[in-house]
Amino acid sequence: MSIDTLTYLDAELPEVYRNMSSQELDERIARAKQQLGRDLVILGHHYQRDDVIKFADYRGDSLKLARIGAEQKEAKTIIFCGVHFMAETADTLAQDHQIVILPDLRAGCSMADMADIEDLEEAWEILQERFGDTIIPLTYVNSTAAIKAFVGKHGGTTCTSSNAHKVLEWAFSQKKRILFLPDQHLGRNTAYAMGIPLEQMVVWNPQTVEFEEVKGDLEQTRMILWKGHCSVHQKFTVDQIKRIRERDPEMKVIVHPECSFDVVQMADDSGSTEYIIKTIEASPAGSKWAVGTEVNLVQRLANENPDKKVVLLSTTMCPCLTMNRIDRPHLLWALDSVLEGRPIHVIEVDDETKHWSKVALDRMLAI
Repeated sequence: MSIDTLTYLDAELPEVYRNMSSQELDERIARAKQQLGRDLVILGHHYQRDDVIKFADYRGDSLKLARIGAEQKEAKTIIFCGVHFMAETADTLAQDHQIVILPDLRAGCSMADMADIEDLEEAWEILQERFGDTIIPLTYVNSTAAIKAFVGKHGGTTCTSSNAHKVLEWAFSQKKRILFLPDQHLGRNTAYAMGIPLEQMVVWNPQTVEFEEVKGDLEQTRMILWKGHCSVHQKFTVDQIKRIRERDPEMKVIVHPECSFDVVQMADDSGSTEYIIKTIEASPAGSKWAVGTEVNLVQRLANENPDKKVVLLSTTMCPCLTMNRIDRPHLLWALDSVLEGRPIHVIEVDDETKHWSKVALDRMLAI
């Protein structure tokens, strides 16, 4: 059963977990981990809250964690502290004997949800009629298994924010045009950095079923950007960069490429989550950074780099609300369910979707 078809009948957290003290939650999670031993691996995405990620055996971005989970061949259970598309990717890559659990089924991703498979199938027909066989589909790994499978079946591949440049180069060697899902900003920022002008990019709106932001001749289009975005990274603005530079001219601004085009252009640097982490860790003591990405990660970077000044670019909190649904009560509930032999919230991708999703992922890894 896919996450898309799961009901939330069993998503209500039992009262016993709601009433536990912080100390009891910590003690019971630690004890459950010890009891399960090598049969268990807990994966924690960078955006997770600190009180959860401290229990992760590994932390990283979504694809890195999915691959790590599959490599833990002794582990029978993978608990993914992230969001649903990440758990789907983990199940796609997992060993046959492994199950993948998402502690709270409500932990979704608004960006991934902006690319619906039925909307994509409709768009593909229209785009093929308009441009002929000149388009290759690419999807950011922050997408559902169904979208990855469509891309794999139609000759395309996936990309991460780290390798998007390389993947786009490969895609342009295959076809004249790219349909890029689901985040228009990563697609636009990457293509522009490669020298493709904005006049050769258009946005496809699946709600109105038409092109938007057409700045040039449609026949010259090279990037067709799906109208999707990350709600967290859209909260960062040019005005915030101006204000922080006025307050402290020594402050360097580094942002994620899911931010808007104007923000990325104005920042001192931009890159994937891993790139942001490594850049700040490698910077000299006393350096100052304003970071445009999820607040849990920024606060962790500040705590782990006390010799530097690391602040959130925005003056307001920018948490990933769905990621924050994964909390200690849900994590303990998931662990207890495994110990009881009745695991909850198991994420299963059907065989055909899994096959074509893996084709898309394997193409990326080959690139």
